[in-house]
Amino acid sequence: MIFSTKKTVMPSQDSALPGRDAPMVITNRHFVNGNPIVPPFPESIQQAVFGLGCFWGAERKFWQLPNVFSTAVGYSAGFTPNPTYDEVCTGLTGHNEVVLVNYDPALITYQQLLILFWQAHNPTQGMGQGNDVGTQYRSGIYTYGQEQFDEANSSKVHYQQCLTDAGFGEISTEIMAADPFYYAEDYHQQYLAKNPQGYCGLGGLGVGFC
Repeated sequence: MIFSTKKTVMPSQDSALPGRDAPMVITNRHFVNGNPIVPPFPESIQQAVFGLGCFWGAERKFWQLPNVFSTAVGYSAGFTPNPTYDEVCTGLTGHNEVVLVNYDPALITYQQLLILFWQAHNPTQGMGQGNDVGTQYRSGIYTYGQEQFDEANSSKVHYQQCLTDAGFGEISTEIMAADPFYYAEDYHQQYLAKNPQGYCGLGGLGVGFC
């Protein structure tokens, strides 16, 4: 995850790797809290998807939030069906490394998830995050339904003003309707709970959601 030779230009659908029909086989149990990470979930659970750099550290940020039901890491916003990590790292799938957050909006709001998202990383960096360079490290919010889409865009406008006031540049975060979420390999799930000394290059700009 720390190499800087990743491609920074999105492939076209025609040039993307072909992928496969079979989904990744994973353990359907969150390593930290024991809840399922694959549907079906309780009826009250909604989903949110965020890309904010290396998904190891990003996932930890979200599972540490009180009242989050479960989290999982995977690949989305690209072209290749059921990609592997090695394929995503080539830059030829178009996918982003993302975190799936399963949450009950009666216990924690989408707005709270958005605030964590903006503050936890540098949303102005384009195709990279920290020392990680490549399309799979881009900043992105992938929404389910119009309400999430509108709320995400409103939060972007608000946080842009916070960054502008603090002397930072333009947000490069993409906001779009969620594509299929493909679960990453089992060893990536809750990686930093399994490997507490593992790599995490995630870092925000130190600007609050003013």
